[in-house]
Amino acid sequence: MTAAILTERDNGVLIIRLNRAEKKNALTADMYTVMADAIEQAESNRGIKVLLYTGTDGVFTAGNDIHDFLENTPSGPDSPVNRFIVNMVRTDVPIVAAVDGVAVGIGTTMLLHFDRVFATDRARFSLPFINLGLVPEAGSSMLLVEACGYHKAAELLMLGKPFTAQEALEYGIVSELCEPEQLMDKALAAARQLAAKPQDALRATKRLLRRSREPLAERVLAEGELFSGCLESAAAKEAFNAFFEKRAPNFKPFD
Repeated sequence: MTAAILTERDNGVLIIRLNRAEKKNALTADMYTVMADAIEQAESNRGIKVLLYTGTDGVFTAGNDIHDFLENTPSGPDSPVNRFIVNMVRTDVPIVAAVDGVAVGIGTTMLLHFDRVFATDRARFSLPFINLGLVPEAGSSMLLVEACGYHKAAELLMLGKPFTAQEALEYGIVSELCEPEQLMDKALAAARQLAAKPQDALRATKRLLRRSREPLAERVLAEGELFSGCLESAAAKEAFNAFFEKRAPNFKPFD
């Protein structure tokens, strides 16, 4: 039996591929467990610098497998789906997505937590919670407002209508559109580019970006504290030495 999720390492990138194409990659509790485990693995293994989530050709995910979801209704923070959402929200490991075809429900809301999202022009997004008598999840009621403004977020969440990849780009859900045959090359190149950065500074930058709104003076102090620590790091010393020696820095030994 083919695994519903395949994982592979590409240098510092861990690729998590949804691989249940016959069910449009609909997510089960077991799949959520693997997806949540991947984040924890990256947090504990410095050899994994970036996560890349993708699907199969023509399908990202149709969202939750309804039969499995009803049999394994999420309850408490330790349920597989909630573990994945909480890990996704809390992690400072950069995450990239490569989206082709349908991205329904959490297939769209998870992207609001990712750092780079590449999609093909045939990708189709939808947030159908209202049509199922449900409410938004994974913080999407806040993140979508921040991404595209209240009125557009209200339209998407209150009507639950599908929208195109071009619209997702305009709404700030997608970073870049590309042809289907270019999708993985583009996403993997972006993941590798992130993986080549000094890991501690990269993860600290993500933590700063993800902080809640606060008075500017408090953010300046937080940045200053991290900046001072980074100045003393081996990676910063390598970067400055490389600058004076007119060469590209090599951060790999310090990660």
